[in-house]
Amino acid sequence: MNIVALAYPGFTLLDLIGPYTTLAELPRARAAIYWKQPGEILTDSGITIMAQRGFEEVPEQTAVLLVPGGGAGCRALLQDQEVLQWLARVGRSAEWVTSVCTGSLLLGAAGLLEGYRATSHWSAREDLCHFGAIPSQGRYVRDRNRLTGGGVTAGIDFGLALAAELAGEETARAIALGIEYAPAPPFEAGTPEQAGPETVARVLAKINSR
Repeated sequence: MNIVALAYPGFTLLDLIGPYTTLAELPRARAAIYWKQPGEILTDSGITIMAQRGFEEVPEQTAVLLVPGGGAGCRALLQDQEVLQWLARVGRSAEWVTSVCTGSLLLGAAGLLEGYRATSHWSAREDLCHFGAIPSQGRYVRDRNRLTGGGVTAGIDFGLALAAELAGEETARAIALGIEYAPAPPFEAGTPEQAGPETVARVLAKINSR
């Protein structure tokens, strides 16, 4: 079960690591991180990770294409034809085409979400309509073989939902227990509705300054 995960300069680390951790636990999973060429990649949090494989090393059969989001790094890739063409090529034959956060914008720019319901980070969700997608609210949204996750931490929920699709609910439940996924936030502020207008304005100002 080949899991092809894209990484790129400036992506958001948790967007990738959350679902990657769950999917790598699946039976027969063979997960790897891809970029234009193997090597170190600096994330938007200043942590460096390693891309093990280059674009030309994608296996013939891909079970999951996984695309994380990011800020300026993601926006830069919206104009990178090499990346968009690679996503289009891999996505056309992948069993599941997936993303977390603003990674859905990259799927959209690659022509992989036209006519599909999809989600993204709350601040970017409506931008999906520019690519012919149907913006939909949800921690994760499934439309046929497209599965898109909301912002950042939604990647774990998304990863467990996809694990259940690939290997059954009991396997996904065991993975949830193994990673002790039992969220209990100290306060309710994870959505714009919960956080309130002042906090939303503060966060948007920070996002727009990047």
